[in-house]
Amino acid sequence: MAAQFPSFQSVISLKSNPLDDWIEMWYQIFLWYLFSSFLIHSLAAITAFCALRKHKIGRLYSLLVILMGLLGPITGGIASSAIIAGLFYTANISMYPLWALVCGTGQTFIVALVSFSRILGTL
Repeated sequence: MAAQFPSFQSVISLKSNPLDDWIEMWYQIFLWYLFSSFLIHSLAAITAFCALRKHKIGRLYSLLVILMGLLGPITGGIASSAIIAGLFYTANISMYPLWALVCGTGQTFIVALVSFSRILGTL
């Protein structure tokens, strides 16, 4: 029997039963990662647009920032959310919606931390 995806409002409101199915865990973690990443990148895009609004081509940079806020979670976020959900499912641990929030926003925090650090420059 296929799992029914919860609505976006029920994911945001954190009002659902503990998640026992892998696809439900993955979906909620992924949505929180997508939402938090888009929020952070939207703030960065607004900052970039305000700083570069008089530049002929520089103001378009904010569109690239928003695009990266969506492409990152869609590409790498799908895989990392699946891995986290797989760990919970394999360990037979019911995931509460608040844990999905922590895992999804935690992914955004880790990506931001690595992006602002000099770790990638040393590789």
